[in-house]
Amino acid sequence: MKTKLLIEQHFHGCFGIDFNTAAVDDVLYLSKEILKYGIGGIFPTLVTDSVENIQRAISIIKKASKQQTSTMAKILGIHLEGIFLNPETKEIHNSEYFLEPTIENYKLIEDDFIKIVTLAPELDKGLLDYLSDKNIKIQAGHCVGGNLTGCTGATHLFNAMSGITHRGKSTALSALVNDNIYTEIIGDGVHVSDEALKLTFKSKPFDKVILVSDSLPITRSELKEMIFAGEKIYYDGVKATSKEGTIAGSTTLLPDIIKRLAKHGLFNAEYINNPYKYHNIDLEGSIEWDDEWNIKNVYLP
Repeated sequence: MKTKLLIEQHFHGCFGIDFNTAAVDDVLYLSKEILKYGIGGIFPTLVTDSVENIQRAISIIKKASKQQTSTMAKILGIHLEGIFLNPETKEIHNSEYFLEPTIENYKLIEDDFIKIVTLAPELDKGLLDYLSDKNIKIQAGHCVGGNLTGCTGATHLFNAMSGITHRGKSTALSALVNDNIYTEIIGDGVHVSDEALKLTFKSKPFDKVILVSDSLPITRSELKEMIFAGEKIYYDGVKATSKEGTIAGSTTLLPDIIKRLAKHGLFNAEYINNPYKYHNIDLEGSIEWDDEWNIKNVYLP
């Protein structure tokens, strides 16, 4: 069957390239190579870092976007995952660089190329309204609050957030029961169990599920360890973790996740279309898949 090209809205890199530290040529190389995997649109995702380093990374990604050719996955904007998170659910992020989610602090790194911001809504000091007025996607992540008012989505559901509870509210529960909230989910078999995936796909309207990889720079590389978010990460062939065992992100790309979900009877081809609707964008090109959801061909205009 044929589908649209894939859109990856949450990934930190691959092929050994880290968006937080990459040069322009690195970003261009990644965007060219990743198109071979059927990924036609990308939102490079920045992990928590110093204001200066985030400013530098944004500048590099913007420069790369202006030098792209038709043989590259289109850089659609930046996903800012870091700095406005809750220290209680920091995971691999370096809380030394966390800032309060205020308009003043956002202006330290503000750029019109930032299209998605992950933050802890329970800590909000006026930033949600500011971002909403600018039509930036606001996603609850690395947080514990159950009030998702003002959020358009949830970042990597179940991971780095308060889980399902039968008393009171929690981030995961609120994301599941709110039909207006888009929910990212990592279906790599490491971050979320198949039972939790089944619950998600049963609970959420199918058009509100966003499949993401949250892939690390170590993905599709020869690296077995690397520095990510200022910490040494080790890859054992299945997952990448810190020395203490904290999962740092996935080591699979989106087509690998789709194939895995399909094998377990958990995939709906409509999921591929959802990022297009979420971001109100369109890309030319298509993917031809075989019956087992392996990519046969990638067609470009």
